[in-house]
Amino acid sequence: MTDTTGQHTAPTVRVMVVDDHPMWRDAVARDLSESGFEVVATAGDGEQAVRRAKAASPDVLVLDLNLPGKPGVQVCKEVVAANPAVRVLVLSASGEHADVLEAVKSGATGYLLKSASTEDLQDAVRRTAAGDPVFTPGLAGLVLGEYRRLASEPAGAAPADGEPGTPRLTDRETEVLRLVAKGLSYKQIAERLVISHRTVQNHVQNTLGKLQLHNRVELVRYAIERGLDDE
Repeated sequence: MTDTTGQHTAPTVRVMVVDDHPMWRDAVARDLSESGFEVVATAGDGEQAVRRAKAASPDVLVLDLNLPGKPGVQVCKEVVAANPAVRVLVLSASGEHADVLEAVKSGATGYLLKSASTEDLQDAVRRTAAGDPVFTPGLAGLVLGEYRRLASEPAGAAPADGEPGTPRLTDRETEVLRLVAKGLSYKQIAERLVISHRTVQNHVQNTLGKLQLHNRVELVRYAIERGLDDE
């Protein structure tokens, strides 16, 4: 949103657009740029995307899955591994459940279909930059359901709670984590706990660091595995 007074404006969100169709890529980049985002790079194939993302360090990577050279899910994995601060918003023509789940498992924060409106895309980029998971309606439940399924399976070599070295969270961090697991946005959590949006973000970042997790999706899975979403 534009602040007509010119005061207290949020930092400009740096965006990179990756798509193998030049006209679509240029149109998305232009729309985002005209709506106040800073488009720091674009790319048309997987290898180029990884290379340019490392150089440009965008806040949000708007990523198509169907790319030549290297698939989008691999691009997502490599970009997030190189810089966990980058949020990935998949913008795809595919609403196939397998594609959505693969993208989320590779580190994507959100998933939007290309049929979305320009306004929906702009809102999704803003929310993705803020750390909120953004999904085309109907897909959020699918993703949460999949993590519930995964959480019900044996955890394998994961350390058990109470083992030496298991990170200890503060009561407030645990409280925030429980609300994240329930699917609340940072804004909703801030209102529920009567704290600032920034404080919620700080608690989440501290929790990610303690648990050695990379993004909110992994955090939700961690919480579900421990039953925090049912409390």
